[in-house]
Amino acid sequence: MTDWIYTEGCMIPEDKHLPTGVTRYAAIVQYQGTDFCGFQRQKHSPSVQQELEQALSYVADCPVKTHCAGRTDTAVHASHQVIHFDTSAERSGYSWVQGANSQLPDSIALIWADKTTQDFHSRFSAGARTYRYVIDNSPTRPAIMAAAVTWVKKPLDISLMQDGCQYLLGEQDFSAFRGSGCQSNSPWRNVHRANVYRRGNLVIFEITANAFLLHMVRNIVGSLLDVGTGSKQPVWIEQLLAAADRCKSAATAAPDGLYVVAVDYPTKFDLPEVPKGPVFLPENLGITEE
Repeated sequence: MTDWIYTEGCMIPEDKHLPTGVTRYAAIVQYQGTDFCGFQRQKHSPSVQQELEQALSYVADCPVKTHCAGRTDTAVHASHQVIHFDTSAERSGYSWVQGANSQLPDSIALIWADKTTQDFHSRFSAGARTYRYVIDNSPTRPAIMAAAVTWVKKPLDISLMQDGCQYLLGEQDFSAFRGSGCQSNSPWRNVHRANVYRRGNLVIFEITANAFLLHMVRNIVGSLLDVGTGSKQPVWIEQLLAAADRCKSAATAAPDGLYVVAVDYPTKFDLPEVPKGPVFLPENLGITEE
């Protein structure tokens, strides 16, 4: 690749190198997305990326540009978002974490940072992403953590929802759950796992896939809620996928209960294992209703 030109945070070809004096760092970030227009920097509204770059630039004493494993939408949260950045500033992982957190708002925190190899890329090196959607399934709306869960008043039958999940598995066309503004070249995605759990009043939908379309998880949840309330049968999920028509599936679920909780990478990158979260959930949810 004789015409390759380095840009900050880019993929580095096998026969190329970072510029002399530049180091690549990886970091794990948590944030409550309620007050942000999403991860990606926007001109019109505050974003998680903007806050992170300001804080990291303060620690580096020079501008820092971040890249993430997957951009989240307005009001969506993360207990395990992975970022990377290139900089000529030499800092320990401890210094990046403590220094950045001293500058970040209470709703964003670095929980780990360290040097990584030049071939690591938070987005393109990832093999899978996992989301959890947390529902407060109780008769009255929650006052505590109201922005951290989505309230559903009608009782949900998680056994029906779990039956519906089985139709999501495997590599297939997810046009039925694709947001209208999606810019992906293909609607095909490979869902590795999809399960529904109950812990008291909390119902948790967890899904792992190689990647996700715009609003894909929230659109799936919207339709699974119709299954859980008995409005639709589980086989309806299969019918929606076969029709490949977003107009036939249910309304998009609210963003409040959605979390990025894990990003999987090859072991060679040696990223630490951290609990999926969010913090108010047990690490081992199990698969049966309590």
